[in-house]
Amino acid sequence: MSSLLLDVQGVSKYFGGLQANEDVSFQVNKGEIVSIIGPNGAGKSTLFSCITGFHRLDKGQVFFKGQDITNRKPHAIGKLGVVRTFQIAQVISDMTVLENVMTGGFLKHSRVPEVRKRAGEVLSFTGLFEKRHRNALSLSISDKKRLEVSMALAMEPELLMLDESMAGLTPVELREMIELIRKVRQRGVTVVVVEHVMEAVMELSDRVVVLNSGRKIVEGPPKEVVANPEVIRAYLGERYHAARQ
Repeated sequence: MSSLLLDVQGVSKYFGGLQANEDVSFQVNKGEIVSIIGPNGAGKSTLFSCITGFHRLDKGQVFFKGQDITNRKPHAIGKLGVVRTFQIAQVISDMTVLENVMTGGFLKHSRVPEVRKRAGEVLSFTGLFEKRHRNALSLSISDKKRLEVSMALAMEPELLMLDESMAGLTPVELREMIELIRKVRQRGVTVVVVEHVMEAVMELSDRVVVLNSGRKIVEGPPKEVVANPEVIRAYLGERYHAARQ
């Protein structure tokens, strides 16, 4: 049986005359953590939105477990097992932490007691159970990011796509998020991350995909990617490369 989970083939997306993604292809195997990096405006979040149905592709195809999911609605893609978070945490402000997570659970389950039980289990896993009755808006930035991961996990994904879940965290919070992502993988969930925090990218990633100006320029193991002259020139800079020598 093939371990291929996600197959992105020649994805292109334009906004008017602006090229956001151009002929981007990559694959994700079951059990991997794959990072997508690149400078601001490289098209990373747009690519996430194309894969998960929030933007329609102009060209290309996306396959999940061999099934064509190109341009399907986000909820339909979510039901199949592909779930994303957002660059700015999307929480429902007039609900508690528990109620927010329950909204994710209703994607696949209809009975309230079952959804509530599942939400509690997810919050225990992500470390937010003690805050389950708090209003979601009152949480810190770190906890809001953790809550959004919780909401995504309540949808029972096979592939979890995290958009800058580690941005803006303190060093301690960053370590906690890295460990949470590792635990998510240990539970059998494959993970794709868009991330600027290179410490996390280097620690977590099996492979790294680099975008620049909407195109994929390099793909490979983290150590090879950060040593690539084109990646240094386009994104990391000579200072980062020198610091790692």
